[in-house]
Formats: sequence, structure tokens, C-alpha cells
Amino acid sequence: MSAAELGFLRSGRLLGRLATSDVHGQPHVVPVGWRYDERLGTFEISGRDFAATRKYRNVVANPRAALVIDDVLPPWRPRCVHVQGPAQAVPADLATGAEALIRLTPAKVTSWGLDEEGA
Repeated sequence: MSAAELGFLRSGRLLGRLATSDVHGQPHVVPVGWRYDERLGTFEISGRDFAATRKYRNVVANPRAALVIDDVLPPWRPRCVHVQGPAQAVPADLATGAEALIRLTPAKVTSWGLDEEGA
């Protein structure tokens, strides 16, 4: 991750869109909450009753995923970080109280619109 990408990810409340596919390759894209774990260099996606969601089941069946985190500044300045890589469905841990989550490890990161000029 570049300094500009990390700065963008730290810039505020940004919505992500997670793309997964089922075992047959049927795509599924949904808005998600996320967090970047700088220590591990991974993205964590979770939510309420997460292990019961289609996106979680898709990652169990097919661990390839992509995440888009973006926004648009006025008047029209789109900014985006696009992450592709292997995803892991991590079950809830009753002993620690940790929620189920998807952990996405970036294999390829592309971005645009993060420069100050907005090119």
C-alpha cells in the first residue's frame, strides 16, 4: 500500500463494496463496512450475523474476492482504492467474543484520484 492509499483509507468514514463469487462463479457485490489492519496488512469485513451472509458463504466456497473503497469529492473528483486477493472466512470465536469476519489479503492494489491535483 502506498502512502497516498493509506492516507485515503485513514481519511474518514468510507464505504466499501465487496465482490465475491459462489462456487459456480456467480458474482455478488454488496456494500460493506471494513477496517484495514496495518499490522497484518489485511482488510477485515464484518457485520451483524455475518457468518450467515451470502458473502461469507461465498468466501468459504471460493476464496477469490475484491474490495472497492471509494468516494467522490466536489465538483466531480472520484477517488478509489481497489484491492484484489485471497479472502478467508474467519469464524466467530466464542471464547474471545470475536465476531465472524472475512479477511482479505491484498495481492493487487490499484488506486486513482488520490493525488492533490485530482488528475
